[in-house]
Amino acid sequence: MQKLIFVVDDNDANLTMAALVLEAEYRVLTMPSAVKMLSLLEKKQPDMILLDIEMPDMTGFEAIAQLKERPEWQNIPVMFLTGRNEDSVMSEGLQLGALDFIHKPILPNALKNRVKNYLELVERRNT
Repeated sequence: MQKLIFVVDDNDANLTMAALVLEAEYRVLTMPSAVKMLSLLEKKQPDMILLDIEMPDMTGFEAIAQLKERPEWQNIPVMFLTGRNEDSVMSEGLQLGALDFIHKPILPNALKNRVKNYLELVERRNT
């Protein structure tokens, strides 16, 4: 069965790009906010979350903090999507439990390869 990836971003172009790049290999659900993601997590658990940092209703940092508080969600791998490149942003994201960052604009091959590599790494860790 294909792995499920949530892509959470308030920018439609980023959601479309990520879905186009990943849907050949994975089931992809896109959503425009972390609030919607948290609601959907009550029903479905993804194999990975790609999460924008800067969103209006709830930031990616606030969302990952909530993920890490819930035992049933805390081991879902999260990679941040961001246009920011400051050390402080990256440091905070990693301290909160993110695996990595995918910088915007999204580079299709980098996205595809990072997702594949991290999913394989997580799978090996869990066996």
